[in-house]
Amino acid sequence: MCASIAPIEEKGFHPFEPTLWRQGYAYVAGLDEAGRGAWAGPVFGAVVVLPPDLSTLESLAEVVRDSKVLSPNRRELAYEAIKASALYIGIGASTPDEIDTLGISRATELAWLRALRDADLPDVLLIDAFKIRACSINQVAIVDGDALCLSIAAASVVAKVLRDRYMADLTEYVPGFSFHKHKGYGTREHQAEIAIYGVTPQHRRSFAPISTVLGAQHE
Repeated sequence: MCASIAPIEEKGFHPFEPTLWRQGYAYVAGLDEAGRGAWAGPVFGAVVVLPPDLSTLESLAEVVRDSKVLSPNRRELAYEAIKASALYIGIGASTPDEIDTLGISRATELAWLRALRDADLPDVLLIDAFKIRACSINQVAIVDGDALCLSIAAASVVAKVLRDRYMADLTEYVPGFSFHKHKGYGTREHQAEIAIYGVTPQHRRSFAPISTVLGAQHE
């Protein structure tokens, strides 16, 4: 194994990208999502293509992690570093209605396809434990990919930062709901808001407890 990738591994990332570069895949894309388990708001899918350069990976490995383990401030710093280095960043979303109609898995795939639409086709996609069924690009599903693969971790940061910003902005348009705090996830505060103000168009009606609340209203 090439000694120059040791700093990447020291940060907990496997050398997926360098391995694929050596195999002839010049443009390796990492994909991840944010908002899959929320009760409200869209699901965001992000695509990040990092340059085929070890020094860039080593630099990003200093600040980028799975978005779930970063504080909001550190996510913002990681996001700025990714923007400064990436060859391509794509973002796509699926609405609550699309999630209810398609199911969350299909809706997540649709968000990724939208994130890919403005890109020259990457050679291979690295996805966190997932594959896109309606996509002919080579794909590798990596379990715990957001923790093990730098490109996927970068996509997780992009998806999380941009969805959080969207949900914070949504607070202004949905009175009574603290989307800037809970981001649409199933917190006690969010549950209390639903009990007071009811279900809004931003809620996923196929998700419990939203479907339970709607069912009780029709009894």
